[in-house]
Amino acid sequence: MTDERRPETPAEADGTTGLLTALGKMMKLLRERKGLTQKDFGQLVGYGPDAISAMERGVRTMRPEVLEKADELLDAGGLFLQAVPELREAMSRVRTRHPEWYRSYAALEAEAVELHFYANQGVPGLLQTRDYAWAMFSRRRPLLDEETIEKRVADRLARQQIFERWPSPMISYVLEEVVLERPIGGRAVRKGQLKQLLRISELRNVEIQVMPTAIENHPNMGGAFNLLTPQKHPQVAYTEVQGYPRLITDLLEVRTIADRYGIMRAMALTPEESSVLIEKMLEEL
Repeated sequence: MTDERRPETPAEADGTTGLLTALGKMMKLLRERKGLTQKDFGQLVGYGPDAISAMERGVRTMRPEVLEKADELLDAGGLFLQAVPELREAMSRVRTRHPEWYRSYAALEAEAVELHFYANQGVPGLLQTRDYAWAMFSRRRPLLDEETIEKRVADRLARQQIFERWPSPMISYVLEEVVLERPIGGRAVRKGQLKQLLRISELRNVEIQVMPTAIENHPNMGGAFNLLTPQKHPQVAYTEVQGYPRLITDLLEVRTIADRYGIMRAMALTPEESSVLIEKMLEEL
């Protein structure tokens, strides 16, 4: 499935994509005129070079404070300051595209300093390729119309900006082996998804582990869950079963889930062994 067959995303429809692309191009031009590398400029505004690159390409939402600092550092003469109100409005539109029940979790995820995921059915959203996400939503029952599917795919991919955030959150995954074996969307989609897992696993702040299907005594048969630690707040857990989301804040219940996750990490393949297994799956495709 190619991008040409899809309708424009909500971000494209409401002008958000065009705004971010234009601001990114202007920032790159002025940065280069000042003789600053992406690393140099990133240090001045508090972001890593990968994040600056993503902002300049328009694939990451630029923060208003970055735009304000850039105006002074790059001698933009107030040009960027004029765009701040429009940028804030665009960010508001992005936030409201999440379903109302999901926004509290999405907000916590965006500011988390630690994120841990256990998946037993499908690849978690932050790891999904566009085609994998499209296949997941297009096969959901009851059926969704194409506009809704595209909206949800775009929102899911937007969350992946967290991988470019600086300081980087510590992120780990335990994925059941069957999750990698299940050919969601077909062979080509599965192949692209496996490559995506290998690419993300190379990030310094991310560890991906596979739980072998052959494990006889599994410490968690209660379904998938997420654990996250927001800035300056205790760790919380999140589960979603049959469309019913639950944000868990009870300290004892969160501790129990965290203990299970720790046991699973100890029983799963190491990140290195997991990468070898994924590479083997790719060779067999």
